[in-house]
Amino acid sequence: MIGFRHSKEDIKKTLDMAWPAMLESFFAAFAGLVDSLMVSSLGSYAVAAVGLTTQPKFLGLSLFIASNVAISALVARRKGEDKKEEANKIFSTFLVFLLAAAVLMSIVLVVFADPIIRLCGSEELTHDSAVTYFRIIMGGMLFNVLQMGINSAQRGAGNTRITMRTNLVSNTVNIIFNYLLIQGHFGFPALGIRGAALATVLGTVVSSIMSIWSVWKKDNFISIPYILLNKIRPGWEAMKNIVKVGYSVFAEQVLMRIGFMLTAIMAADQGTSAMAAHQVGMTIMGLAFSFGDGLQATAVALIGYSLGAGKPEKAKAYGRTCRMIGGVISVILAVTYFFGANLLMEMFFEEKDIVAIGVSIMRVIIFVVILQIAQVIYMGCLRGAGDTLYTAVASTVSVTIMRTLGSYFFGYVLHMGITGIWLGVVADQLSRFVFASIRFRRGKWTEIKI
Repeated sequence: MIGFRHSKEDIKKTLDMAWPAMLESFFAAFAGLVDSLMVSSLGSYAVAAVGLTTQPKFLGLSLFIASNVAISALVARRKGEDKKEEANKIFSTFLVFLLAAAVLMSIVLVVFADPIIRLCGSEELTHDSAVTYFRIIMGGMLFNVLQMGINSAQRGAGNTRITMRTNLVSNTVNIIFNYLLIQGHFGFPALGIRGAALATVLGTVVSSIMSIWSVWKKDNFISIPYILLNKIRPGWEAMKNIVKVGYSVFAEQVLMRIGFMLTAIMAADQGTSAMAAHQVGMTIMGLAFSFGDGLQATAVALIGYSLGAGKPEKAKAYGRTCRMIGGVISVILAVTYFFGANLLMEMFFEEKDIVAIGVSIMRVIIFVVILQIAQVIYMGCLRGAGDTLYTAVASTVSVTIMRTLGSYFFGYVLHMGITGIWLGVVADQLSRFVFASIRFRRGKWTEIKI
């Protein structure tokens, strides 16, 4: 035993599954960082414009993020129960729903892009660029949604290496075309912010093709040939299962994104310079989140499988192991961000005033990182067990109420500006950590049937 609580076997199995998921998530976040870095060559207004699209984009993806959590948890549980046919019935139902909803949502968001971006606090300097970027991204959301959905099912089946390869290729394509299309290199047109958006869409086109190919093998647990061979059709019972697990996550995502959007509006209200620094801070925070996200995906798969196999104590052990690994990573990241704050911000901005704003944000991010990775892992454990109503309530209270009120109090009442708004983010992460850790330790989540 290690630390009296973590067996070597559990650590090895967790790391075997976790490192591809963490690498996948990290590279996606890294691609976002490179994206912001390349966009920054157009000026701070461009960074701010892209930042304005982040929250409405994720609000539009809320339904799909919720259904992804559901499919991952359900596939993991059915694998533990050794019910391949039922898992594939759920997957086929999920796929039909995914495609229909994605097309409809894409049309709505493209048509109403202008008022949506204006609602997010755009200024004359950033509005047109933000609308252009948003329309292109949302116009290609079908490919993004498809690869996210299939990859979530694969993670539930324990195939984290497949999803890692998919996302590594996708984000590499994104980075390459960012270089070619933003400033125009090797004979490609200089499309500026349009080029950044097109590069992102091209990356998702490639990844969606790879994701489809990954389920085109009949021996896989999730398999389209298996579905076709056995004439498995979408069914209402399967849809009910998806809704049962996913509805609370959907409500959570919508309310969370409203909270995130309110914070982003407050950041935009501080001016273009503050918004640009805020966007880079969010991107850097995303790098830290990627490790928690990878461990969360691992926890969902391992816990779902363990509970499906009737091993609740094993599920708890895997949760504790994921949390321990996340704790080590969060300390390393916090130290790195503390000493590297200036260097990171100087990579994006030449303006000393924006760098100074960014460094003040980085000092706060240090605390965010430690709390964020811990709560994300605990929340993943609970979602993997199907305890999604609790996580929805906890996240809603934390993000929509604690984050919004905290950001307003520190930012406006105490006149701390953008730094105060980030202290609101700390309040949110602390709240989620308290909620999730208490629930995990009580252990009732192991008794939920899905």
